[in-house]
This record gives sequence, structure tokens and C-alpha cells, in this order.
Amino acid sequence: MPRTPQINRLVNLRKRLESEYNNKLYVDTLKIKKTKNRLTHVDLFSGAGGNIEGMRQAGFDTLLSIEIDPDASNTIKKNFPTVNHIEGNICDVHESTVRKIVGKKPIDVLSAGFPCQGFSIAGFQHIDDKRNILYKQVVRMVRTLNPKYVVMENVPGIVNMNDGNFVRDIRKLFARYGYPEMSVLILESASYGIAQIRPRTIFIANRLGKNNPYPKPILQPDEFIPIESAIRDLERRSRNSKTNHEWTEHRPNMIRRLSKVRSGESLYKTYVDAAKRQYSGLPSMTIKENHGGTHIHYKLNRMISVREMARLQGFSDRFIFSGRMKRAMWQVGNAAPPPLFKHIGLAIKSQL
Repeated sequence: MPRTPQINRLVNLRKRLESEYNNKLYVDTLKIKKTKNRLTHVDLFSGAGGNIEGMRQAGFDTLLSIEIDPDASNTIKKNFPTVNHIEGNICDVHESTVRKIVGKKPIDVLSAGFPCQGFSIAGFQHIDDKRNILYKQVVRMVRTLNPKYVVMENVPGIVNMNDGNFVRDIRKLFARYGYPEMSVLILESASYGIAQIRPRTIFIANRLGKNNPYPKPILQPDEFIPIESAIRDLERRSRNSKTNHEWTEHRPNMIRRLSKVRSGESLYKTYVDAAKRQYSGLPSMTIKENHGGTHIHYKLNRMISVREMARLQGFSDRFIFSGRMKRAMWQVGNAAPPPLFKHIGLAIKSQL
């Protein structure tokens, strides 16, 4: 499979991080056997529950999740009815509330996909954006629950934020509270079985004095899953809100415009990172919600549907997203891919 620009652009950054962090351990997660014992997990900034689903598949029971968005919270409640979920601003959640929910159970992993809008390479990097200090809420909950492992996920742009000082400040703060040598690497989600190029920065730290476990890639770039393998069967299915197979409806004039967009090109001249025609034979470009539309289908003259987006993220068709179409797109576009977190969970499980 040819290498795409998205695959190539982070090569140097990934290599630098690989050489910078010597306390990492790569685990062959395909060799991790299933066990009857379930491990414990808490998830913060949960979004639609991509982390929860991945950790569930790895053998973890999520005891608590926290998410401020009502639609995403409803998605969690629908798909994970046994999880104790708090809908609200994490800043307003008291430590005593968290302790009461979790009880005396020790926490094996605490994960957090803290907001990343301020860090995106594609957007502006505002160091003073209030969302950029929400990682301190993760620290507060870590001090409250004392988990064995901490996993945080964000976009690659966070690594160079403020000339790298932002990540250094995060690492120093965790080290102060018992989690020294936090490692920071960029993992490519397509390497773990999704039909989408989606690099993510993964922070891992532990209080056990061990190296931080990361999953070995299970696929090499020439083995990445092409987009049509994931969504071809949905091409001719009718719109169905019950299954999230909905896409932005366009007038005939817009459909004609879409028909003229070639693979790899955008519908727009200014917002060139949005509404791109996908290539067949390659994984999807990184998906995200763009005001009611994501990328253009590789074959059809329409946007990719919510269900197609979910497939490209690695969600099963049983996973239903709450809210209207645009809100569901927002949830899927901001979610962590469950297969990526499944393999992160398995890597940590091997050390527990």
C-alpha cells in the first residue's frame, strides 16, 4: 500500500519521542491470553465511550466515567448501563463523590482523553486556552484514586505545544504525585486494526516502578485496512436514523459540486482539511465532524454517514450514538478508537 502524506508527516516526531523515552516497554498484545479476573478502570472526559469500549474488550470493568456533554453522556448510559456515570463538569465533581462511587476497590487504570481543541496541528495552538489546564483535573482524580496506571490520550500537536514545555509541565506534575517517568509516544491507530489514519499521542505512567507498556503494532503500513473494507456494504443501504446511518442531505447543485471533487481534494478552497474525497484502496484520512459533514465518500457523491464514521473508528454496529445527526457526528469524530485502547489495555494487563 502506498504511504500517504498523513503517514509520513509525523515520522520525525515519532522517532524523536522513541529515542527520548527509554522507560517504555513494547508488548505483543496478540499473545495476551484471556483471563477470568476482571481489572478495574476509571475514565475521565469520556466522550462517547471509546476508551471504555476498548478497555472492556481488554478485560477491564469501568467503575466510573465522567463527561460534561449530555448527548455523549446518553450514549454512555445506553451502551454501558452498568457503568456509574456522572454527567457534568469534572471541575464540580467532589473527591468524596468519586470515593463513594468507587468504594474500596483498587483502581488498576485511570484513563482520560482530556480536551484537545487547543492542541490541534490543524488549528490554532492557544497556550492560554482554558481547556488546556483541564489535565490538572486528571491529576486531582489520580491523587484521589491512586490508580496503578494512568493513560492519557491527545492529538500529536500537544507534543510541540509551547516548544514542548507543556508536556514537560504535565510530566513534572505527575512525578510530584508519585508517577515518575511518564512516557509520551505517538501511536498510529491504523496499526491496531481500524481503516483510518489517526495518530494519537499516548501518555502512560505508573506508580509500580515498572517500564510503561505500549502495544506493538499489529499491522504494518502496507497491511493497513482500506476504507472500502470497512464500509463497502453500507454504500446502497438507505438512510436509517435508528442505526446512525445518516449523512448530510444536499441539494442537486451541491451534489454536482461533490461529483467534481477528486480523490484527495477538498470541496473547499479555504478549509482544505475538511470535506475531502477519500481514496479507495487506502485507509480513511483522519475523520472529524465539520459542521454537519465529515469527508466525502470515496465513491458516492455524499458525505460519509455517522455509521460509516463509527465503522472507521472501530465501533461495532451495536454501538448506537445518541442525539441528532450532527451531535452524533461530533461524538464519533472526537472519540478514541476502541481497538487502539483495547491494545493499550492489553499491554497494561500484561504487567498486572
